[in-house]
Amino acid sequence: MIINKAYKFRIYPNQAQAILINKTIGCSRFVFNHFLSLWDHAYKETGKGLTYGTCSAKLPAMKKELVWLKEVDSIAIQSSVRNLADAYTRFFK
Repeated sequence: MIINKAYKFRIYPNQAQAILINKTIGCSRFVFNHFLSLWDHAYKETGKGLTYGTCSAKLPAMKKELVWLKEVDSIAIQSSVRNLADAYTRFFK
């Protein structure tokens, strides 16, 4: 029998940490929705969606265009693109 265990932690961030957390969540949401839009557009036109590689290759140009994306951790932004690619892979499986 498999037993799952979970731990819950309550964090108490200071004001600067709370601002950074909110910025990171907002930027991740923006990037996810941006690439979701591109993915849907490509799927409607070609019948095939994008790949993680094509989306992640567009991230540096997007960071140059939208400077505020550089304020947050790049791994969080890349993870949102990876989550989108994983969601599409699981949906079409």
